[in-house]
Amino acid sequence: MEDDRPAQPGSSADVMSRKGFLQAASRVVAVGVAGGIVASCQSGGQTPSYPVPTSSTYNGAGGQQIPTSPPYSPPANVPDAADKPIELEAWKSDADRKSAPVPSPLPDEERVGYALVGLGHLTLEELLPAFGNCKKSKPVALVSGSPEKLHKVARQYGIKPASCYSYADYDKLKDNPEVQVIYIVLPNSMHAEFTIRGAQAGKHILCEKPMANSSAECQAMIDACKKANRKLMVAYRIQYEPYNRYVREQLQKNEYGKPKFVDAFNCQSSANPKHWRHIKALAGGGALPDIGLYCLNTTRFILGEEPTEVFAYTHSDPDNPLFKEVEEVCSWQMKFPSGLIANCATHYNVHDSRQYRVMTERGWYELENAYAYTGQKLTTSHADGPIVRQENVSIAPKNQFTAEIDYFSTCILDDIAPYSTGEEGLQDQRIMEAIYQSAREGKPVKLPRIDKKDAFRGPEPQLQ
Repeated sequence: MEDDRPAQPGSSADVMSRKGFLQAASRVVAVGVAGGIVASCQSGGQTPSYPVPTSSTYNGAGGQQIPTSPPYSPPANVPDAADKPIELEAWKSDADRKSAPVPSPLPDEERVGYALVGLGHLTLEELLPAFGNCKKSKPVALVSGSPEKLHKVARQYGIKPASCYSYADYDKLKDNPEVQVIYIVLPNSMHAEFTIRGAQAGKHILCEKPMANSSAECQAMIDACKKANRKLMVAYRIQYEPYNRYVREQLQKNEYGKPKFVDAFNCQSSANPKHWRHIKALAGGGALPDIGLYCLNTTRFILGEEPTEVFAYTHSDPDNPLFKEVEEVCSWQMKFPSGLIANCATHYNVHDSRQYRVMTERGWYELENAYAYTGQKLTTSHADGPIVRQENVSIAPKNQFTAEIDYFSTCILDDIAPYSTGEEGLQDQRIMEAIYQSAREGKPVKLPRIDKKDAFRGPEPQLQ
């Protein structure tokens, strides 16, 4: 007759029962996990069925019994390709926002190597930190006119001493096989020269906006990259930012009817008259090419249209040393083939303010902090019978610099044409020149009519 009484704690029967349980549980988990992985792969990501033993005990160093469970690894679909994300089992319902795919960085040796040229605010505050989130890109070289800054930054980011260059040594980048892309982060007046020399060194070019100080310089950059068979992309980060892309998609679908009017402004306050942005020979202009360009390019981007006419005003306070060479404020309007009018403004001497509103036939979209690095807030409005719905659209944020850098790396790895092309930068420069002409002459300036949608952009990017 079997003894149904429970084993006493610490007895040999109790020890054997725990060992038996753990052995049995391990066998069950092994079978369950293997079966779960197979089920996950076969079911197209549906939640698999598997047994899960949930209780056991662990003998601590002092002999105490600690509740635990057998080792368990949730099932997952693991693609062979390094850049394809692991697919974990489902756990969240569709009542909540869908999670992004798990990060899937390329191994270090497969990433695209970048040389960053210029160690100013943008490189040190934004670009180098952004590489920490990159999945396909890595910084491998630096170029600077300051040896002290160069070597400190190199130590901080693990750049080899041999991959640190002065401007005089810039052309030696051609002998560095780790460098596939040169990222130009210099004053605007230097973009053309260093792009051309970089292409001649056999490297692909990512160039900060504005592309250059004249349309002639932009064309020379395009020609040099084509001659060298190197890719050229202008760093219009807004074109890869989720909120701005969402507005563009909604407008392309005419979600609230056709867009009819855009009101856009990008403003900030300056303080240092010796900074290169206030020296016309270096910057090419003031508020317009630096921050007003965002209003210009983003409006073109979200509409997919090109303006046919501009009318502009500029002004500078004659008593303010900041604006002895460059404009303080620029306000302009653009007329588009569809009949839409865009009202744009930029200012170098007011409190930070960066937003636009697109008014359509049956609603509007307003994006606060539209051109900022972070903090985008999108509000939409439309009528729904007797009520007006104003909705806040929340999209998971992404580091804009990480997104554009990794996108360009994808272009290199997959040999595809970039989206924000040199021709896109050239078109902006032509429009800015027309804006300045209008402000000087006090009358509208016509532009060549271009009816093709997205005439100067490359293939639509597939962003992760």
